[in-house]
Amino acid sequence: MSDSRESGSSSEQAPGVGPSAVVLDAKGLRAMAHPVRVQLVGLLRRHGPSTATRLAERLGVNSGTASYHLRQLGAAGFVEEDAERGNARERWWRSVHQTTWFEEGDLAEQEPEAALTYMQSVATTYAQRAQRAINELATMPRPWRDTFDMSDWTLQLTTEEATSLDEELRAVINRYRRAVPEGAAGAPEGAERVSVIVHILPDLGETEAS
Repeated sequence: MSDSRESGSSSEQAPGVGPSAVVLDAKGLRAMAHPVRVQLVGLLRRHGPSTATRLAERLGVNSGTASYHLRQLGAAGFVEEDAERGNARERWWRSVHQTTWFEEGDLAEQEPEAALTYMQSVATTYAQRAQRAINELATMPRPWRDTFDMSDWTLQLTTEEATSLDEELRAVINRYRRAVPEGAAGAPEGAERVSVIVHILPDLGETEAS
């Protein structure tokens, strides 16, 4: 499961994990198994360094809650203080990585509760982002409103085909510019942040109606 640039995520191995990515171990999984922490990491990855107060305002929680979860994330190595921006009155935080990989397998069996909570937190974050876009749809410029899409398809696949589908979708997405704070200045005029959320959800319990 790749925690795409923000919170969030999808099942696969982590090929060529670089310095901007982190692979969850048991400690990291437990640290991220909270919806507020998933959202905090996501905000720092999308928008760059910030303070507990500003992050709390975005999430609708009090600053004490945000500060507590930032310290826990800091202890686990997901965020760190931004000493260049901080001062005696205000601590600034930044994300250490841009991507989180969750290779389920044995780890999900070792930490079933943390794995379930983490994945539920990621799913909740995705749902909130979709709802936010829907709420803003009426005020979006017409060209962007016309790009809005929510679609689903039910396919009949083998595990090998499902893996191939995942790889092909990622290859297409990887051809496009990533939305990272440090790259904003180099984006062409008119470029805006766009969320592409991909789910491959096996419906193993579904049965055909007779």
